[in-house]
Amino acid sequence: QVQLVESGGGLVQPGGSLRLSCVASGFTSDYYVVGWFRQAPGKEREGVSCIDSSHITTYYAESVESVKGRFTISRDNAKNTVYLQMNSLKPEDTAVYYCAARWSTRQCPTKYQYDSWGQGTQVTVSS
Repeated sequence: QVQLVESGGGLVQPGGSLRLSCVASGFTSDYYVVGWFRQAPGKEREGVSCIDSSHITTYYAESVESVKGRFTISRDNAKNTVYLQMNSLKPEDTAVYYCAARWSTRQCPTKYQYDSWGQGTQVTVSS
C-alpha cells in the first residue's frame, strides 16, 4: 500500500526555520515526482514546489513570489524522502503542508495530477 508520511511541522516564531520531511513507502515505480502543497484556513490548497527523480525542482506559480528564496525542496532517493526547508518563516506561511506523489513520471505535473497524498503536517508561524 502506497503511503506518504509528512513530519517536521510545528510552532515557530517569525523569522525561524523548519524542515519538513515526506517519506514514501509501498510504491513500485522506479521514478516519481513529489510535490509540496499547503492549505491555510479558508483558502484553497496551493502548490509550493516539486522535485523530480533527477532532482530538478520547480516552484508552482501560485506561490513562487511568496516562497522563492526562502523555501527549498530536496530529496534523498536512497531514503525515499523529500524535504522542504523553510527559512525566514512568516505568519502568512501558517498552513497545513501536504506532500504528494505522481508515480512513473519524470516531470513535475500540475497540482491536479498527483496520485497519492499524505495526511498533512501543521505549520504555525506566530510570536
